[in-house]
Amino acid sequence: MQKKLPLGIFDSGFGGLSVAKSIHKLLPQEDLIYVADSAFTPYGDMKESDIIKRALLISDFLVNKKKSKAIVIACNTATAFAVNILRDRFNIPIIGMEPAVKPALEVTLNKMVGVLATSGTSKSAKFSALLERYSGEVKFFVQPCPGLVNAIEKGCFDDAELFGLLEKYLANFKKNSVDTIVLGCTHFVYIKHLVKKIMGTDIKIVDTSEAVARQLKVKLDEFNLMANSSEPDEKMKLILTKHKNIPQVIDQFLSGSNLSFKLERSWH
Repeated sequence: MQKKLPLGIFDSGFGGLSVAKSIHKLLPQEDLIYVADSAFTPYGDMKESDIIKRALLISDFLVNKKKSKAIVIACNTATAFAVNILRDRFNIPIIGMEPAVKPALEVTLNKMVGVLATSGTSKSAKFSALLERYSGEVKFFVQPCPGLVNAIEKGCFDDAELFGLLEKYLANFKKNSVDTIVLGCTHFVYIKHLVKKIMGTDIKIVDTSEAVARQLKVKLDEFNLMANSSEPDEKMKLILTKHKNIPQVIDQFLSGSNLSFKLERSWH
C-alpha cells in the first residue's frame, strides 16, 4: 500500500521543478506532489528560524495531509537549515540537496571553482563546513546572488535585466579564471545558457538535480517504497502558496520535459 503513495517535493518557488523533472525522468512511475512556496520566495533572504518554520509546516502538510512516502527538499537553503530537523521529526526518507562541491573537484582543471548561491546558503554553517572539507584541494569563490531567484521566478530566462544581474555576479569568476561553476540553487539551473554566454562555452557547470533523483531512488529501494506500476496514476499535483501568472510561467519551467501538472487550490 505504501508503494502507491506519492512523493512530496517542495521549494520556495518554481526552481525545484528542475528536481521534479529529474525525478520524473528517472522514476516515471511515481506520483508527485510539488509545493511551490511562492508566497515566501526566496528562502535565501529569510531568517533561519522562518525557513525552518516553513519547512516544518510544508512537510507536515505533505506527510499528514497528502500521505507522502518520502520528501525531497528541492532547495539548497532549506536543506542547509532544516534537513536534520525534518529527519528527526518524520519517520520517512527525507532527501535534501547541497551545492555539488565534490563533483566540481572531479571536473575542474585549474582548481578554481566558483559557487553561485543564495545569501542564505552562503551564510549557513552546513555550507561553510562543506567548503572547508575540500578547501585544501581547490580554491573556492563564493558569490551570493540577491535578487537572482526573483528574476528567474518570472519565467523569462532571456530577460535583459536577468542577464545584467548575472553578468555582475559572474564578474569575479571571470577575473579569477574560474573554470568550473557550481549552481548552488535549483533556480539557477534555468540560466545555464546565460552562464555559458557570459563565461564562454568551455565553462563547466555542475548542479545536483540528477544526483538528488538518484539518491531518492536508492532510498525508495532501501525502504521498499518503489511504486510498481509503469505509469503514474495522474499528473503531478502542483500546490501553491501564492497565485501568479501560473500556467504560462510553469510551462517555461517544465519545458523540455514530458512532466505535466494539475494545479490544486492555493494553500498556506
